[in-house]
Amino acid sequence: MQRRLVTILGAAGLLLPPALPAEPVVYTPEDIIDWEGHSFSGETRYELVEVDGRQAVHARCTDASASGLFLQEEVDLEATPIVEWRWRVDEAFSGIDETTKAGDDYPARIYAVDEHSILRWRTRALNYVWSSEMEQGADWPNAYASQAHMIAVRSGPPEREGQWHIERRNLREDFRRFHDRDLERINAFAIMTDCDDVGEPAEAWYGEIRLLPE
Repeated sequence: MQRRLVTILGAAGLLLPPALPAEPVVYTPEDIIDWEGHSFSGETRYELVEVDGRQAVHARCTDASASGLFLQEEVDLEATPIVEWRWRVDEAFSGIDETTKAGDDYPARIYAVDEHSILRWRTRALNYVWSSEMEQGADWPNAYASQAHMIAVRSGPPEREGQWHIERRNLREDFRRFHDRDLERINAFAIMTDCDDVGEPAEAWYGEIRLLPE
């Protein structure tokens, strides 16, 4: 009887093998350096370097520039909602107010974007930033566009130069929390180091960006 029930359930498609976990999606520095450049003001310099025995994207902002490297690619948040990345900043800005346009610069940031090319007012973005003055864990709307929400993952200069950090966030939970959107997918990623508002130089290093299952 038990064998017959198993056969019936299998034939009905009700007895299925367990689903395999989603494969991580990894963007190496070699991948990131080939992302499309997008300038808001001037050109931040991005180059592929080797540092501490690993490849990294080195970002240097010296001429009041604000430009980033963007990837237009769909991300399945049901399969891989976790974003994990490595980055390094040796110095931060000082005496700025990042909630204002005059202080809206960050030595390092990672964008995740739910982009709507036609209905642009519906576009929403998360900016995971290395803040200079806001406390770690703080969040606030972007001074130029409230559709982008800023989240201070790190704050201030590190305890010592050359120190790498690994960060991890749940994209799906963050879009729910900060934009009240329960998304199955997003369609753009970016990195950016900018210094156009503050007018002081900035420098950062970006390692791998990984999209992971929960």
